[in-house]
Amino acid sequence: MYPRLLEIPIPVDFLGMESITIYSFGAMMATGFLVAAWLMRRELDRLYQTGKLQSVQIPAKKGRKQKQNVDTSPASLVGTITVIAVIGGIIGAKIFHILENWGDFMVDPGGMIFSQGGLTFYGGLIFAAVGIIWYVRKHGVHLPLFIDATLPTVMLAYGIGRIGCHLAGDGDWGIPSNPDIQPSFIPDWLWGETYPNNILGQTLPESGVYPTSIYEFVMATVLFGVLMSLRNHPFRAGWLASLTVLFFGVERLLIEQIRVNNVFEFIGLEVTQAEVISVIMILVGIAGLVFTTRRK
Repeated sequence: MYPRLLEIPIPVDFLGMESITIYSFGAMMATGFLVAAWLMRRELDRLYQTGKLQSVQIPAKKGRKQKQNVDTSPASLVGTITVIAVIGGIIGAKIFHILENWGDFMVDPGGMIFSQGGLTFYGGLIFAAVGIIWYVRKHGVHLPLFIDATLPTVMLAYGIGRIGCHLAGDGDWGIPSNPDIQPSFIPDWLWGETYPNNILGQTLPESGVYPTSIYEFVMATVLFGVLMSLRNHPFRAGWLASLTVLFFGVERLLIEQIRVNNVFEFIGLEVTQAEVISVIMILVGIAGLVFTTRRK
């Protein structure tokens, strides 16, 4: 694998660093955020131009010192929204990973906090969502329509981020693959991956493990396409967001069946943290669809 994409030498000593390293995981995360931000801006502009979303007021400089509020498209909020998503997403993802691996955290708190891997998607999604909702409501944006316009783009960003997991080999892989049941039309690299040079330094079975990050990228891309094709649905605001939440839950619940993850006992069953959250998201998504599947 390729956990490090590029190392740029530093000609002078700077804080003891000899080079600046660009990691594949960080690069793909950044790509996902930028793609999502671009798509969000386009969709919010489309809803604004068709009159479905009202304008928002943002401060604009008048001269050098004075400022005044100007009415503009909600797309102008995307820059700040992206910053909130990045900061909240990373903090939430790290907190949920620590909670999921509390024993390892107690052994080496600093190592886990500052490690390159160890990010749980659902934690990032929840923290980022709380911050974004607060910011959007502060500007008086119609929340259900806003979520309809932006949440599907997170599906694609999630898939792009999973490519980073695959390149880095950060542990988001599956259980050992079974070559005896491998269909002839599936190439070896898509059935069993050994992740050489993975960032965790682990040696995997010779038969490889299921590259679940690739599977999630494909699933997320397909689901994003489905969601985009349903943008002009005839139902109430919030319908597309509810469907997106349902898709997120189903996708992750399916992949958890062949993915390596810590398990714990819940109501007598051995489950993973992601499975519990996935079931909750499925129920929330179904409830949202029931409530919003009505003509406008």
